[in-house]
Amino acid sequence: MDADSNIRTYPDIGAHAFGNVGRVLVSIFTNAELYLVITGFLIVEGDNLHNLFPHMEVEVAGMRIGGKLGFIILVAIVILPTVWVDNLSLLSYISASGVLASAIILGSIFWTGAFDGVGFQQKGTLINWKGLPTAVSLYAFCYCAHPVFPDMYTSMKSRHQFSIVLFLCFTLCTICYAAMAVLGYLMFGSDVQSQVTLNLPVEKFSSRLAIYTTLVNPIAKYALMMTPVVKSIRPRLPYRCNKKAFSSAIMISTVIVALTVPFFGQLMSLVGAFLSMSASIVIPCLCYLKISGAYRRFQFEVVVILGVLVLAVMVGILGTYTAILQIVGNF
Repeated sequence: MDADSNIRTYPDIGAHAFGNVGRVLVSIFTNAELYLVITGFLIVEGDNLHNLFPHMEVEVAGMRIGGKLGFIILVAIVILPTVWVDNLSLLSYISASGVLASAIILGSIFWTGAFDGVGFQQKGTLINWKGLPTAVSLYAFCYCAHPVFPDMYTSMKSRHQFSIVLFLCFTLCTICYAAMAVLGYLMFGSDVQSQVTLNLPVEKFSSRLAIYTTLVNPIAKYALMMTPVVKSIRPRLPYRCNKKAFSSAIMISTVIVALTVPFFGQLMSLVGAFLSMSASIVIPCLCYLKISGAYRRFQFEVVVILGVLVLAVMVGILGTYTAILQIVGNF
């Protein structure tokens, strides 16, 4: 982005590197990734609320709506006002609550295992080679916020601190992910579900705290992740569209997708393999090589980047194939 002060968004980076074709490709991958991520947020909400209140139903216009369906719709209504906010700086304060929520979730799950009778004695297959493509795809999904970075960068007052912010964020995320993975395996072994909160005994206070807090994260981050999608698509519509109306329409469409494909683990695996690998690894590397001109100098840096690209493409192809087979198998 520092190569041209006119670069404001991720598609702008693609355009600077590869022209209009680059802009279109980056827009497709990043918008599809963010769209499916926020769809996954709704699935998480529906799963966990249904786990807490399995028999709850709501009657609307003579129709009884219950289970995941009702909860996904309810959560969408709660989130709706946040997607009308224009200021990313304001949204950052809302999303900051997600950081506190992550710490509470980790502490609650540890407490459940240590003091509420679950324990850390479960065993399973330490390395399941058949699950490797799915696992690597989910790892990629965990680090798929790259399309939001340009919007974050341009909204910061002290942009020179951006690299420090990224380093701290990635470090803290990695520690949390690793800790959660170890706890989930030791507590539930190979029976751990796609969301560890679905394994927790709901009658325990620590478990309910973890589940309730899990519900905060998607609500806090939904609008932040949707903003780049709205900014990218709305100006290119053939007619003028109010931001609130367009944001609401995007949200309604994610609700429909969440109700149609309610398989969190498989959907996020697909996002990680096909979209996150592309948007977070392949595209940034290609754009960097082109903009910096590093590809003209076959040095050690270029060799490393090419190695990363080859690995990302291999994981993307294998992971996408596996995720599609799993999703099709669930229907």
